[in-house]
Amino acid sequence: MSKRTLHRDLQLPDRRRGPSARKRLTLVVVLLGLATLGLVVQAVRLQVVDKGFYQAQGNARFLRQVKIPVSRGTIFDRNGEPLAVSTPVESLWANPKDVLDHDDRIPALAHALGVDPAELKQRLIERADREFVYLKRQMSPDAAKAVLDLDIPGVNEQREYKRYYPMGAVTAHVLGFTNIDDEGQEGLELAFNNWLSGKPGAKRVIRDNKGHTVENVDLVRAPQPGRDLHLSIDNRLQYLAYSQLSDALTKFEASSASMVVMDVRTGEVLAMVNLPSYNPNAIGNSTAAQRRNRAVTDVFEPGSTAKPFTIMAALDSGKWTPTTKIDTSPGWYVLYGHTIKDDANFGMLDTTGVITKSSNIGASKIALTLNTEQMYDVFRSFGFGNSTESGFPGEVSGYLPIGADWRPIRQATIGYGYGFNVTALQLAQAYSAIADGGVLHHPTFVKGGGKPGKRVISPKIDHEIIQMLKTVVTKDGTAPSAQVANYSVAGKTGTARIAAAGGYSKGKYFSVFAGMIPASDPRLVGVIMVRDAKKKSYFGGKVSAPVFSKVMAGAVRLLDIPPDDVKTWYTGVGAPDASKPLAGSNGEGVAP
Repeated sequence: MSKRTLHRDLQLPDRRRGPSARKRLTLVVVLLGLATLGLVVQAVRLQVVDKGFYQAQGNARFLRQVKIPVSRGTIFDRNGEPLAVSTPVESLWANPKDVLDHDDRIPALAHALGVDPAELKQRLIERADREFVYLKRQMSPDAAKAVLDLDIPGVNEQREYKRYYPMGAVTAHVLGFTNIDDEGQEGLELAFNNWLSGKPGAKRVIRDNKGHTVENVDLVRAPQPGRDLHLSIDNRLQYLAYSQLSDALTKFEASSASMVVMDVRTGEVLAMVNLPSYNPNAIGNSTAAQRRNRAVTDVFEPGSTAKPFTIMAALDSGKWTPTTKIDTSPGWYVLYGHTIKDDANFGMLDTTGVITKSSNIGASKIALTLNTEQMYDVFRSFGFGNSTESGFPGEVSGYLPIGADWRPIRQATIGYGYGFNVTALQLAQAYSAIADGGVLHHPTFVKGGGKPGKRVISPKIDHEIIQMLKTVVTKDGTAPSAQVANYSVAGKTGTARIAAAGGYSKGKYFSVFAGMIPASDPRLVGVIMVRDAKKKSYFGGKVSAPVFSKVMAGAVRLLDIPPDDVKTWYTGVGAPDASKPLAGSNGEGVAP
């Protein structure tokens, strides 16, 4: 029997055999214990020691604070008709890194967006360090859904709002427009931007690895929608003024035109129109010149529409009455080397006749009898050279030289409307003061926003001026085409040369009419300014006065203003035919 057999049989231990089962078990237990201890330590580190760090890292990847967009306030006209509304749209954005990780999907994404794939990829590469990049903004919900349905990782949507203007070009210059971020850029959208904008809210959300929101966690800040704005504008009068001004612009082939209609008792602007206009729903198709609100930004010399203020200063001085005589023969005279002339030899006129015939000679001679400071104070008190304080963005103050600096020739030319300049809104404000018995109101574009006016001339003198202005629209005056059937009208024409470098442009004029209705108790004032009429006529009585007639004929019906003169001389339906010769002067005292 061998030694090995003897050991096995006797079950003697073999020193060459490995550790016993007990030792192996002990080793396994120890190893498992160490592993468990390691896991416990790691868990403690993750859950206690470094909890804040890892939680922040997780939140940074999946928990986001996002903006809650709010709609801009609606702009209404005075009758509650919407003029500017916000409509919901969708904007698409992407995490560039996520999209680039699936660059094989970029061609499909580019095709859906209507862009070049190479340009889109390059744009994403250039912004790869960001987590948010707009792909396309202000899309229709259906168009955005078509892109999202491609289920491309990293592409998401965001709700936004886009401004829509139902009346388009008709109200463009009053309202202005907003940019792609829905912020006011021009007009009343800019003036009342803070009121209309509101304040976006904020909330925390959990997003999945594709950027999709899967849960709303909590509300950080409640959204505050923009507040509505009710304007003084009457959209019916606005459209009427736009339509009639457009017809005049076409008929006389003029370069531009403006019209302002005001409520004389409150200073509320009921209509303000400029041509050429633009579509605020498609700003990209317009030019800066088209977007300019000429009624508040463009100045012109008022010409003969300034003569009533010269006559008021004369009456206020006590040196003149409505019947004081003045000789305008022979239709011209020379003052310090400057020739001042009328369109005809009107001979002997009274003060009223100077207004009726629009005599430059009469107005200049009357002006020269006045104290310059007193005349300046009257012009200034009616708002010339001052801002109207309407609050409209970009409004200019015009220019009226200081009275102490007037020399005789300056005083004479200011007397018939040259040597200073105004805006259409300023002229409307001044005539509204005449219409309201000598009380000046600051214009407002907000319904009910008018403030108490300030008396600037005595009621007696103001009444006398209105009676003089009524003669202008008779067959013996310069604007019978301004008449409105069954209503008395008072107003004044003006035809002023357009200033240019070194003097005046040859053959170019501003055609102006400023009037009020009904003259017995004025409710409305309208000012029309047409620039550079090239065809048929350029006189204010033939170009602008008929626009006043047509707009006001509709306005008194729409506003239910009762007639005050059923015997008014009238030539037929609508405005009198401006192409027919008018009795008396037809030039409104155009300066040489």
